[in-house]
This record gives sequence, C-alpha cells and structure tokens, in this order.
Amino acid sequence: MAHLDAVVVGAGFSGLYMTYRLRRRGLSVQGFEAGTDVGGTWYWNRYPGARCDSESLSYSYSFLPDLDQAWHWPERYSEQPEILKYIEHVATTLELRRHFRFGTRVTSASFDPARDLWTIGTEPGDRVTARFLIMATGCLSIPNWPAIDGIERFRGDRYHTGLWPHEGVDFSGKRVAVIGTGSTGIQSVPRIARQAEQLFVFQRTANHCVPAQNAPMDPEAERAYKSRYARMREKARHSISGDVVPEEYITIMDLDDGELAKELDRTWAQGGFYTQYPYTDLLTSPEANERVAEYSRNHIRGRVRDARVAERLCAKDHPFATKRLCADSFYFETFNEPHVRLVDLRATPIRAIDERGVATSDRHYDVEAIVFATGFDAMTGALTAVDIRGPERASLRDAWKDGPVNYLGLAVAGFPNLFTVTGPGSPSVLTNMVSAIEQHVEWIDACLAWMGEGGASRIEAKGEAQARWVDYVNRSGDATLFPRADSWYVGANIPGKARVFMPYVNGLGTYRDECDAVADDGYAGFTVT
Repeated sequence: MAHLDAVVVGAGFSGLYMTYRLRRRGLSVQGFEAGTDVGGTWYWNRYPGARCDSESLSYSYSFLPDLDQAWHWPERYSEQPEILKYIEHVATTLELRRHFRFGTRVTSASFDPARDLWTIGTEPGDRVTARFLIMATGCLSIPNWPAIDGIERFRGDRYHTGLWPHEGVDFSGKRVAVIGTGSTGIQSVPRIARQAEQLFVFQRTANHCVPAQNAPMDPEAERAYKSRYARMREKARHSISGDVVPEEYITIMDLDDGELAKELDRTWAQGGFYTQYPYTDLLTSPEANERVAEYSRNHIRGRVRDARVAERLCAKDHPFATKRLCADSFYFETFNEPHVRLVDLRATPIRAIDERGVATSDRHYDVEAIVFATGFDAMTGALTAVDIRGPERASLRDAWKDGPVNYLGLAVAGFPNLFTVTGPGSPSVLTNMVSAIEQHVEWIDACLAWMGEGGASRIEAKGEAQARWVDYVNRSGDATLFPRADSWYVGANIPGKARVFMPYVNGLGTYRDECDAVADDGYAGFTVT
C-alpha cells in the first residue's frame, strides 16, 4: 500500500491548484478523479449553453500572471468548452496529470489515530495511506435525480445536465421535455429549442433572472483589463464577491421610484451580477428587495408576448437573489416561439413518468427525450457520498445528519488532518469560485507548511471553536433574506436533507481576514500535536 503526504480528491480548479501547491513544496501527493481527465464541474457539465456566470477575465487562476496576458477568452462569459480548454492547458503546462489517477472514485476514508494516517479506498478496490486528506470535490458535483415515479420506465432518451454525454446530443426533429428551471435549465432551454421540433419546459418554481448581456470579447476592454490585471486580482482577493465590484454603494430605500428605475436600467444594461453588487440593502430589507423584484418581473413581462405565460415566469414566492440568481441569454424570449410550451407544475404537478413521456394532473406529454435540469445535492453531497470516518469510526454523514458543522468551512471537529475546499460554512458559491478556491488552497498549504516546520503530525478543529463558527455563520445568514427561499443553499431541493443555510454571507474579504487571524494566532481553535 502506497504511503503519501497527502491525498487530493478531485481534479477541477480546486484539486489542480492544491496539488500544484503541495508538490511545489516537495510533498508526495496523489490525486484521485472519477472522470477520465481534468476539469471538475467543467468536465461533467457539457449541456447546451453551459457557461460560467462570472466574467471570463476574472474566472481564472490569479497565480499565473503570464497566462493572464497570453490567454484570450472569446466571450465576456465563455462557454464550457472554452473553460475546459483553459483548465486542460493549465494541467498540461504545470504537468499535473501525472499526479492523478483518473477514472477512480474515492469511496471511503478512515483515520487511524495511532499512526495519524488516513486510509483511502477507491472504487477499483485500491487503498493508499496519507497524512492529510483534502476534499476538493466541489460544491455542485452530485447530480440530483428527482423522485418521480416511473423514471426508469421511460423508453426514450434520458439526460441529466450534470452528466451530459461528451459526444453531445442532437435533438433535431424530436419532442423534448426539460424538467427544471434553475440555472442549468435557463441556460439549456434556448439551445435545445433551436433543435427540437417541440419543447415542453416543466417549471415548478419560477426563478429570478438578470440578463447576462453576453457578447464577443471587446478587444479594447480586454487590453484595458490586462493592463491592470495584477491590481484587479489583488483587489478581488479582498472584495466581498471575490471579484472587482463597484466601489460606490447605493441604498435602495434612499431612492424614489424614478431614481431607482434609472439606476436599475443602468445595471440591467450592464448585465450579469453587477445587477446586485452596488446595493447595500437588497438582501437585508424586504421592502428594498421587493422593489427590485418587481422591476425584474416587469422586465420579464416586456420580453414575453403572452401575458399569461409571462406571469407564470415571474418569481413571486421568494425574494430576489435569495436563490441562485441566474444570468440568462434569451431564455424568456424562447417562450415566444410557437413550438415551446411552459408547463406550470404548481397548477398541474407531475404524477408520473411512463414509457411514452410525462403525465401531469391534467394531461400526458408524449416526448422522445427528457432532460433533467434538476440540479445537485449541493455543498455537502460530494462529501457525504464518501464514507469518511474519523477516530473511533465516527462517520461524517452522522456528524452532519442535522446539517453540516465545521470550523472556518475548512475542518471538522472529530476528523483530524481532513480539509474541505470551499465547503459549507465558507463563502464559496456566493463568490467568484476561483477566488474562493485560491484562498482556501493557499490557507491549507500554509497550514501544512507551518505544521512541517514545527514537527506537528496532527491538526483538528476544537469542538467549541466549531460551535462558535457554526453559530456565527447561522446568525450572519439569518440577518439576511437568504433563508426565506427554499433553495439549494438550504438543501431544500433534496428530500429529507436538513434545512440549514450553508454558505458564509459576509464576503470573501472579511472571511480571508478571519482565516488569516486564526493562522496568525498559532491556529487558534485547533488542537495541534
């Protein structure tokens, strides 16, 4: 059995950077990846229209300044093939693939307190031991198949947006159903509609959207950005969102209706998540939020010709941006096409899927293909999918049965030498993910270096520090409107999952300062031996 300094699980942005940092310091590292190559999220999610909702010029590694200058992104928000091409290029340039076993899923990990070692088991049956186990498995990695009776009976083609065939899918001339109108549904529906003979979009919950305003990369804007890349990167590291955002903040409730309309016209024209960055009270004041939500609904009403369809597409059951805010490209206009039909599952819920299609409470929809755009077991799913056991065989699944608990979103009491990259309790999904990943990876790397210098073999979060952190994260979340939505942020999309708001809401800059303060204080809140 091979013995290593560290095992890294996952070969996306997190796993590649973590492996690079540890190898650079001379540690022996073995990476494991279930896919056949690097990419993580961008390896699996190849559905039509898949793209990042952070701008391409900032959704990339900051530790490769030469690549910043050399790499050209073709669009403001580049699609999955371009992002995957970037990740593959980094893996090739830094020679990282040789440190990974691909097509190998980690299934178990158990900690031996006598030797301070993890034993990691894989699906092929191999085992290795390592001092440190680093879970770089991503926040949106475990696809959620809905519990609809009869899915297995369907005789047509079934797809999940998170497990899309690498060879692509041709829907030309077919009757297609898309179930789900979250981010993946909103991105894929316009593309599928271009091919399908008839498209039925099954919507349970209308989603707030903002226009992406995507376009080919402007050469002048690209040159200007690259001329100040280093400054932009450093600013992003200490910002709320992990990105460069407007510095002048606006209180919505200080504006009259005309001033607010003018302000929202400006940000909607800019597009993307700039529509939420400037506003100090958007996610704390119900009155301020409703004013923006109604503006958003009116924007939708102006894009969809059928007033009844437009009204069904307007989100009214949760505050604006409290579910993952979607950046759309012609999603709403798609419902103006005569071959596209919106099916409102609140009015006519799905009863079952059978051999020929989808049966709702009022009719049957004959289709030849079903696309499940039903999201993921977010933030915790990829961690609890592995049978992780600490000393005395304590299970992470059991520790998290009432919701995830940890310290700094990085370590879990009772599980020594285990680190999670962008886990629950950290900013992760509320920020530019690459910025959040880099902060976590660099903190873990510095922690392991500090342990090596001091001759320490074991580090574990203290229970009382973990309890204080969980309480702080919960209180911070409760001070916002986020918990008012039944979102995957609280696990509401997974039947039986504990309802806990999982992300840290106070911003990447504040979080970075808090993590750095812990390290500067000799890793306060940890037991180090």
